[in-house]
Amino acid sequence: MSEMPDWEARFRARRLGLPDFARDDDRRTVVPATTSAGTLELHWWSVGDDEPVPATDRPEGTAHGILHPSGHALWWFDDRKGDEKGVWQRQDFGSAPGSHTDATGLPHAYSSGLALGDGLAVVGSSDDDYGVRVHVVAADGAARVLYEHEEEAYVGDLSRDESLLVIAHSEHGDSRHPALRVVRVDDGTTVGDLWDGAGKGLEPAGFSPLAGDQRMLAVHERDGVPALLVWDPVSGAEQLVAIDLPGEVEDADWWPDAGSVVVALSHEARTTLVRVQLDSLAAQRFGPTSGTVRSMAVRDDGEVWAGWSSAAQPATVRRLDVTRQDEGEVLLAPPGAAAPPSVPVEDVWVEGPGGRIHALLRRPAVDLVAPPRPLPLVIEVHGGPTHHDVDAFGAYPSAWVDHGYAVVQVNYRGSTGYGSAWRDALEARVGHVELEDVLAVRDHLVEIGFADPTKVVLAGASWGGYLTLLGLGTQPDSWALGLAGVPVADYVAAYEDEMEGLKAFDRSLFGGSPAEVPERYVDSSPITYVDAVQVPVLVLAGENDPRCPIRQIENYLARLDARGVPHGVYRYDAGHGSLVDDERVRQMRVELDFVLAHLGA
Repeated sequence: MSEMPDWEARFRARRLGLPDFARDDDRRTVVPATTSAGTLELHWWSVGDDEPVPATDRPEGTAHGILHPSGHALWWFDDRKGDEKGVWQRQDFGSAPGSHTDATGLPHAYSSGLALGDGLAVVGSSDDDYGVRVHVVAADGAARVLYEHEEEAYVGDLSRDESLLVIAHSEHGDSRHPALRVVRVDDGTTVGDLWDGAGKGLEPAGFSPLAGDQRMLAVHERDGVPALLVWDPVSGAEQLVAIDLPGEVEDADWWPDAGSVVVALSHEARTTLVRVQLDSLAAQRFGPTSGTVRSMAVRDDGEVWAGWSSAAQPATVRRLDVTRQDEGEVLLAPPGAAAPPSVPVEDVWVEGPGGRIHALLRRPAVDLVAPPRPLPLVIEVHGGPTHHDVDAFGAYPSAWVDHGYAVVQVNYRGSTGYGSAWRDALEARVGHVELEDVLAVRDHLVEIGFADPTKVVLAGASWGGYLTLLGLGTQPDSWALGLAGVPVADYVAAYEDEMEGLKAFDRSLFGGSPAEVPERYVDSSPITYVDAVQVPVLVLAGENDPRCPIRQIENYLARLDARGVPHGVYRYDAGHGSLVDDERVRQMRVELDFVLAHLGA
């Protein structure tokens, strides 16, 4: 039997995320991790045990769960083969997979958040026929509606005494820039509203850990960069938490005594961690000085746990000391053989039509490309679009590097991480703005002799898949081939079939529905330009995808068929991606084989 290649070993190496520990018993945790069979499931882990033990076991995997504050039980979301429509299940801590019960008695719906208290749960749900509802579910199972609105909203956090709930909502009609409302749990009356006006969103980041202290953390963007504030919804008092360091606030958590906060800043695709004293605003940097912290949490003992990786080094959960700048100690590493390391990223800055563009470049090892010559290049376009690529480990880009391709990831206008104006610039002409930046990076790498212009592949999934199809039609001479995973292909049909939360997002993005602004949807839809596509296209699609539904992809493929454009289609029985390693490897093989068949080795 031949040895498994490194690219496949990275996909199959076991992975784990940041443990979610119980508020009142932080030795008990739940960890998302892949099983020995290669499926992402939720696992029990008591601090100090050798390795996590599976809690859930579903053929399609399980990704979303929250530990009860007592640590006695886990709530996890149970959908149908990735369709994202389901119910919350409850399972006693330490119990075997399959020993769960329906936690709420509510009908199947899309999740709009969950907050658990000692004696109650607050459950957000959404569906086409009612918009968003927030239920309070008592310990005896009785449920009552606390909040309801046709516009998008989601459950934030419960106050420590469980009397108050924060909801992020878009009653003003713009789900991309939500407002905050704090309501009383007993009767739903409003305690406080916070809204910074059009184009300035707010995100809840958690109530104070102290009983009787009703302050909460929120991320605002009043000055054009996501930053932190402390808000008391009862008194209306606000404290801006100014940090004299560059970057956007990406995460924040309270120190146990509520006298300081720990903040994760994202700057130029890396993470800076800082502890800020609220009385003086004195800031102390700590933690890793390279790579990216994907998630972090502060424990009652003052330890900070963080999930960290870099492009070259696979992810681990680390225990950090707030008095030191270092990578800390590994608290939890995936069981089994570690993923093979990969190459580091290099920063690329390119002057674009809307300003300086930041991209991350991976190049093959020297011995693969000697003598030096222009390289085949994969431009991997991230999804979201409210997301950005970072210096973090990834099996997908590393697979292309192993096959002799350079890979560049572009943080185009529309990405987070570079200020609110950069993020929102795509609204001027959705899709086209992002592709101007992607093309600028492509042209730069070709002009300096780094990339072979006859072998530049445009690839991406979700919003990246959408941009791939749109780019093949609007910039047909720039690309040798396209790889589009779970894309928006026909925007009007996608809007008709997608989940309600995505409809609200699209209305915010375009300024209305297809019925209200039809010309904007047509201008930004890949199917409008399908007749200009000249190069081979591979489309990967999930049968149960509620975000980029299958019908609108079939519409696009039918147009390619009619024209005889070389293309491939890979359909799989899941939703907007897969949690199963076998499936992820199959999809990677399909992409590699497609490129090999059309562009050569």
